[in-house]
Amino acid sequence: MGAGDSKLSFKKGVFRLAEEHNIPPHDPYWLSFWELPESAEDVFTLFAAADIRRTRDQHPENLETLILVVTSRLFTLKNHPSFPDPELALEKHALNCIRILTRVLPFLYEKDGLEAWEDRYFWGTRRKRSRKASLSRAEVIFDEAHPDEEPRSPTTAEYFESAPPLMEELIDTLIDLLFYSGFTLIENPSSKGKVTYAIWQSGVGCNTPVGTTKELESNKIETLRLLLAITSKAMFIPANILPVKGTKALTYIATSADKKVVLSTLCSLLNTTLKYNPASWRVPYDHVVFSDPRQVLVTYCLQLLLVLLLYPVPEGRPNEPQFKNNYRHYLGRLHRTQDFQFLVDGMTRVLNQPIQATTSYLPGSQRSIQWAPEMLMLFWESLQCNKRFRSFIIETDRVHDFVILIIYYALEHRLDPSKSGVVRMCVFVLQTLSTEPKFGMSLNKHFEGQNTLPSSVRIPSFSGTYADYLIISIYSLITGSKGRLGAVYPALLAIIANVAPHIKPLSAAASTKLVQLFASMSAPAFLLANETNHALLHSLLESMNSIIEHNYSENANFVYAVLRAHKRFEALRNFTLERGQEEIDRQNRQKKDQGGSQDSSAKNSMSLDDLASPVEERKSMAGSESPIPPNQFEIGDDEDSDEEDKSASSIKTPMSPRSPTIPSRTPSISPSAEDALPIQLRAMSEKARGKLPEGAFQRQASTTSLASHVGAAATVTSSNGFTPSPIWIESWLPHLPLHTIVVLIQQLQPQLREALARNNGEPNATSMLERIRTTEVHGIEPSLIKTHMFEWSPLALGWYESLLWGFVFVAERHVSKGTVGVWNGTAVKLFKVQETAPEGPSLLAPRGGVDAIGTNLIERLGSVSLGRGQPQRNSSDSGNGGNRERHAVV
Repeated sequence: MGAGDSKLSFKKGVFRLAEEHNIPPHDPYWLSFWELPESAEDVFTLFAAADIRRTRDQHPENLETLILVVTSRLFTLKNHPSFPDPELALEKHALNCIRILTRVLPFLYEKDGLEAWEDRYFWGTRRKRSRKASLSRAEVIFDEAHPDEEPRSPTTAEYFESAPPLMEELIDTLIDLLFYSGFTLIENPSSKGKVTYAIWQSGVGCNTPVGTTKELESNKIETLRLLLAITSKAMFIPANILPVKGTKALTYIATSADKKVVLSTLCSLLNTTLKYNPASWRVPYDHVVFSDPRQVLVTYCLQLLLVLLLYPVPEGRPNEPQFKNNYRHYLGRLHRTQDFQFLVDGMTRVLNQPIQATTSYLPGSQRSIQWAPEMLMLFWESLQCNKRFRSFIIETDRVHDFVILIIYYALEHRLDPSKSGVVRMCVFVLQTLSTEPKFGMSLNKHFEGQNTLPSSVRIPSFSGTYADYLIISIYSLITGSKGRLGAVYPALLAIIANVAPHIKPLSAAASTKLVQLFASMSAPAFLLANETNHALLHSLLESMNSIIEHNYSENANFVYAVLRAHKRFEALRNFTLERGQEEIDRQNRQKKDQGGSQDSSAKNSMSLDDLASPVEERKSMAGSESPIPPNQFEIGDDEDSDEEDKSASSIKTPMSPRSPTIPSRTPSISPSAEDALPIQLRAMSEKARGKLPEGAFQRQASTTSLASHVGAAATVTSSNGFTPSPIWIESWLPHLPLHTIVVLIQQLQPQLREALARNNGEPNATSMLERIRTTEVHGIEPSLIKTHMFEWSPLALGWYESLLWGFVFVAERHVSKGTVGVWNGTAVKLFKVQETAPEGPSLLAPRGGVDAIGTNLIERLGSVSLGRGQPQRNSSDSGNGGNRERHAVV
């Protein structure tokens, strides 16, 4: 039979599956599903999504029989003494069984109401027929077709025995096939059995690779893809339910008690991923001529590894033992220095590749690998699972490389809605690192080689420490993301808060950015726009206090920047609803005079954004080697700082900083009684407070009754419906941690003015900074260092898993060949799928008549009518998703 005839026969069999009722399991018709297809593309194209859905909805009994006979054939082949003999086509039969299951399972998962059926069919107890005598070929095929059927005749020497659930046996079979001699591993004559749990690549747990071929790697790809399809039940569960409910397949794999299987699988996936070098033996534009199948294997290895590592095992019933994720457990047990070095080298090599591809002298000469975000996720998991690894990268200063890489990906994708999840993850990875005190100390190292960075993360003429670079980059993220990162403002400020006690010396450029950020967050338009924005200001003030309290003498640049902005702090001390409304009205009138039209409610719906474009913002750091520009050395000037005025006037805020997918961050230490005092009294000693007359504890700005402010409150209403009130302001304003800065201004400002007067008003940068360093400030005591941890919650876990499965979903379009796509056209519930128009033809991707002939031939064959009713085809049925690119929106 020719190739064309076999495809027609297979397609005819697919139509029969969807139209006939209850096809007998012993019918030779089932042989066609593993004998006729020649490739995965045949299965995915000829077995269309519409065919699977019609069979599932109209003749589910045929779909049950198909799964049963295909799995039975796969189990029998694995135990066959000649498997995988190419002469008997046993390897081809096994691969076709794997392909059929990979094609069908996602369409079973997508339909609501099948959960009870799945539990019974895949996870229910069952009996399996066994025979003492050798079975005929036909009997081997249908060994488990009717597991509940009683023996038909005692002369057949058959009997029944208990068998594990169908899905458990299928998973065990697939994992065995990953280590099967002659199928996925090179045959070893000295091995005792066909299944040898040998680690595929050298690296963690292995010094010598076992060797491989393209055929063996292709079989690994098919097997790994089916394991991903089995575990992809998570794609069809809403994000708020998934972490609590989990999936039975992942629970079974992750809690496996066989240590040898877990370690072999973990190390094989890990080493294959990290051993890959995308830059080895490459010539420019090689990806235009041919594809690298090795990338497909690495992609599936990394994805399955992350699916196993990230999975939170659901809590069992109160009386049941709690199982743990053994893959995560053993990753946390790594301790050898060479293993950590192997992890770091492999991760940085992959993360650096997209940067090298974009900065190449020949544009487009290298294709950027697609799994850099997944590698960031693996890095984050390693940090969380293994404290020794976290200490290793910090103590060896390799953490600086990761900081730069993380900032690159965050800044590169900050404006791409489809990559917002990647940016959030980058922020959380930095927050995880910042919880280590040694990390904050390591940032004081001078940053060299900054000019070699890509333009998106480069600060021209920058000279400073890694701490300076981190703070300026965070400022760029907040102000240059057009409000898309409002949900991670707390995490970004938590990073600054965690490293603030250890920073010394902070440069003039970074100091200015921190003060500008304070000016933005303390502006009325920002504070009155949302009920929780004051919490962001509180966090930033705590960071500024930490810099002053713990390293005052080493941070003269920051102290001077605070002194120059003293009017901002005084305005915050005296803040009222009326003054806030007046300031907003003044800014609106100013914008109207300049030709803009924006009402106060629109103003209140803005985000911390548009202070400067990212490129201009980073260029403004040029010349930062000078500690303080001489012409800015003024204390108490009327203008205070034009740049700060402009930044404050452009304040915007997201409507809901607390995203439902991000856990809220609570301080590790509650506010002290000192912080609860009115702001003017915090700078006074307890003895001085006792001499004050009765009623002095009222704020000076609140001289009028609260009732007189009710009318003003109604004029400030944000677009999210929030209406600020004087009572609401009183609930948080007295608790802002302004004591340290107020004391600093009160004691240093007169001395600096005196120094200026002695010098006839001519500022001297060196002498002024020296005066700040040598002046002892009284009344400031170092506060306890707070560590703002990243806190996991069910909602955060749901977001994290949706991010991972979004990577898997999108990557399938890149790694699949032709029309092969496991989840093409399925109704995913874990995240939203947004389709965009495809890119037009280019010099690197010409599209013409030859391309159309090659890609459309098999599609036309897949939709051919055989007289049994033409199936309706739509864009989701075609393997390429209707020629539209897909993005997972998380």
